[in-house]
Amino acid sequence: MRAPLSNEEALHAFKVLRLKPGDAVQATDGCGRAWQGELCQDGEGAYIALDALMPDTESPLSLTLYMGLPKGEKLELIAQKACEMGCRRLVPVRMERSVVRIQPQEAEKKLSRVRRIAAEAIKQCGRQVEMEITDPVDMNALGQLLPAHERAFFMWEKAKDERLKDIRQRQAALSDIACVIGPEGGISETEANALCAWGALPVTMGPRILRAETAAIAACAQIMALWGDM
Repeated sequence: MRAPLSNEEALHAFKVLRLKPGDAVQATDGCGRAWQGELCQDGEGAYIALDALMPDTESPLSLTLYMGLPKGEKLELIAQKACEMGCRRLVPVRMERSVVRIQPQEAEKKLSRVRRIAAEAIKQCGRQVEMEITDPVDMNALGQLLPAHERAFFMWEKAKDERLKDIRQRQAALSDIACVIGPEGGISETEANALCAWGALPVTMGPRILRAETAAIAACAQIMALWGDM
């Protein structure tokens, strides 16, 4: 069985990774299966001759990261690291303190780059399922999405008492978690009240104030360590 490579994938394999025909590689279908194989070249095209099916590397935990839109290229970094840690879904959220405002005409180009970076992270970390990255949503839409999860947290500097490890002691068997992270400037009081009304629990990440991208990565790592497979 063979898996053909697109021109872009073939160029990346031969020119960037410096692979040669006959080299051992891994291939994924993006839907949960991956194979060991051999890189082959046929005329101007390239393909992977598939061999053995590889073990599943997906986490048993379905983790969705709702990320307040950050500035600059931070969303790219967050997408890359969330993908590596096993997040199933990344949802950018337009929040009160989001400095950046993605215009509709810019959204497709920006999100295309973020998705491409996540796709590269999938290959690097050996995942077999693509992490979904949705179009940005507003707070009203977030309020409709959160109740669908088994449990939702939001990381907030004013949440002094509750930590993720404390919740783990009370709820050890969670399989679908939503995590909300604010943008630069954090989550406003009004947003925090709304999140609580939607069933999300405010959680502290300690006495130090973390940057938005640091909070996202640290929260994903903690949740995957407590309920996932890290």
